Amino acid sequence: MSGAALGIEIVVVFFLALFLLHRYADFRKQQRMVLFGTLLAWYLCFLIVFILPLDISTVSTIALLHHQSPILFIPFFKKHLTWMKMVTSNLVCYKPWSYIPDGIMPVFWRVVYWTSQCLTWLLLPFMQSYARSGGFSITGKIKTALIENAIYYGTYLLIFGSLLIYVAVHPQWHLSWYELQTIGITAANTWGLFLLVLLLGYGLVEIPRSYWNASRQGHLLIKTYFKAAKLMTEKADAEENLEDVMEEVRKVQESIKYNHPLRKYIDTILRKCPVEYQEKMGRNMDDYEDFDDKQNTYPSEKNLVKLHKQVIYAVQRHNRTHVQWQILLQQAMHLEDVAKNETSSAHQFVHSFPSTEPTSWLSPYLYTPTVEWYWECLLRQWFYRLLAVLLSLFSVGVVWSECTFFSTRPVLSLFAVFIQLAERDYNYLYIEMACFITIFFLCTCVYSTVFRIRVFNYYYLASHHQTDAYSLQFSGMLFCRLTPPLCLNFLGLIHMDSAISHQLKEQTAYTSIMGSMRVLSFIANGFYIYYPMLILLLCIATYFSLGTRCLNLLGFQQFVGDNEMTSDLIDEGKELIRREKRKRQRTEDGENRRREWKERYGNTREDTASNRNRNEAAEMTETNYSDTVPIPNTNPNRQAKYSRTGRRTERDSIELLEDAEPLDFNAETLLDDPLEADSTRHVPGRYLSMSSSRSRIFDDV
Repeated sequence: MSGAALGIEIVVVFFLALFLLHRYADFRKQQRMVLFGTLLAWYLCFLIVFILPLDISTVSTIALLHHQSPILFIPFFKKHLTWMKMVTSNLVCYKPWSYIPDGIMPVFWRVVYWTSQCLTWLLLPFMQSYARSGGFSITGKIKTALIENAIYYGTYLLIFGSLLIYVAVHPQWHLSWYELQTIGITAANTWGLFLLVLLLGYGLVEIPRSYWNASRQGHLLIKTYFKAAKLMTEKADAEENLEDVMEEVRKVQESIKYNHPLRKYIDTILRKCPVEYQEKMGRNMDDYEDFDDKQNTYPSEKNLVKLHKQVIYAVQRHNRTHVQWQILLQQAMHLEDVAKNETSSAHQFVHSFPSTEPTSWLSPYLYTPTVEWYWECLLRQWFYRLLAVLLSLFSVGVVWSECTFFSTRPVLSLFAVFIQLAERDYNYLYIEMACFITIFFLCTCVYSTVFRIRVFNYYYLASHHQTDAYSLQFSGMLFCRLTPPLCLNFLGLIHMDSAISHQLKEQTAYTSIMGSMRVLSFIANGFYIYYPMLILLLCIATYFSLGTRCLNLLGFQQFVGDNEMTSDLIDEGKELIRREKRKRQRTEDGENRRREWKERYGNTREDTASNRNRNEAAEMTETNYSDTVPIPNTNPNRQAKYSRTGRRTERDSIELLEDAEPLDFNAETLLDDPLEADSTRHVPGRYLSMSSSRSRIFDDV
């Protein structure tokens, strides 16, 4: 079993990162370079989080044996490097199932850490600019990416150079490769810790509160109405932006004909446009114009690159808002169904509309309407409340430990106390589980904030495959910068980092890769210890929603319960949801009526068609007979009574009645929005005979 736990976690973490990437990215439309870079960044960060407890458990085991029998243990470990069974005077030590052989972890951490740092500081910024560029060639995209990142790289060199000068002028230090490496790691971790405290302070309060609010169905429904109003505004803005960009594309493609050298760029832009706009604009291939004519003005290649970039952004934003609107509608209707079913005495959940999401074949057998009612209307609320209370207690423990982890005598950090108790009882499994749960909670608080924050329309992680390339790679950069300082902060909480705890203890392989922070004493003894205490202030500010209220005062619409603008947006969202429900209800009723009429009169229509064929054959026979044998007309009334024209009109009228859609007299209005209706378009739910131009179509019936 040596190294088996490491191999299992490597495979599991890969599929976890792949699952999350599939949820946010579109594998069919995104560039392979973007997907590979983001997947690698997420995978390496998750790998650090999952493997670190194994490193801590291994170090605890070594420290335990060293404490029990240092004379026997050191030669044994150096010569054999195996763990068969070791018997001392009062202890029997067995090889833990998750023990990792010596020499593997340092190499593993070195590869993982430096790969993630190269991604976040060098490759991902370049790939981000490359993917966002509107260039039409690889050379043009590379040139644009290098120009955009010139200032970015210059800032890093300035920071590193400043730290290098500080170390060089110190008389007691002699620069070496190890010290230079430590300075670089310290600079990166300092930047990451600065951002880590901000995100962690928000997540420690917001995650428990989100689960508590999820147990309040009324609050959740009102907030969904608020989101609907905001999303509709964004959706209308995205549609208007797309229309403007498509109008520019139409003008450009009409001015540049097929014989122009820039026509290939126009074709590339047109392929990025939606299909309906491509059909409207077409390609002016029939007109010939001399592109050397000085009287004609054509856009430059630089302008086409800019237009290409605008098209990509407008189309992606339009598709994202459309998908998000459909998902939000489904959520709002589900919450309204929950509110209606709470008072049901049948204890069976009834949906207003069938769900559009695919379900597994086991759902009808396991998740029955009765089970769904008990979960949605009864058990879910209490489960979320219990989970919110547990997460709140965990958050309080983290805040207390962040403010007191520098104290080693007495030990005030709660997590350090738990790990030391486990070491005394020689419980390696408890050490691994306690470390994993703690660091997993910290990562959840930080990473969930990264997934929630939104910087206007430049950075936004949208689920259901709606995240753009820029946001995906930016999230990978944030993960790679936040994970190493997060792990160092966790090691400080449990007193496993000697640079912070100032204790002579066995160091983890991860800490050895980070280097000794004593090279920069003002950071190791000052910033790393006292800066995390700001989490307490950030948690208080988040609890009272100070950031949300400030954004609301600045004009950014936020959900604030005691605000007039919030109430107006809630009413607007409620009306939008009600309108969409009426539209869906009319559509569903129309489909049901068509299905019912088809089932009821389908055979009659088939009989009518067969009778028509027989009658036409009979009429042809009668016509041929009448051409050879004249029939005297002795009674004019008799001719009108037995005329074939009257029978044909009767059959046509019957067919019109069968094809007509029945009128829905239960609808509140024939049109939901009269302003959106076209005056020349047929009104749904009316017979064609109600129009003035066809008012006498059924006179013969």
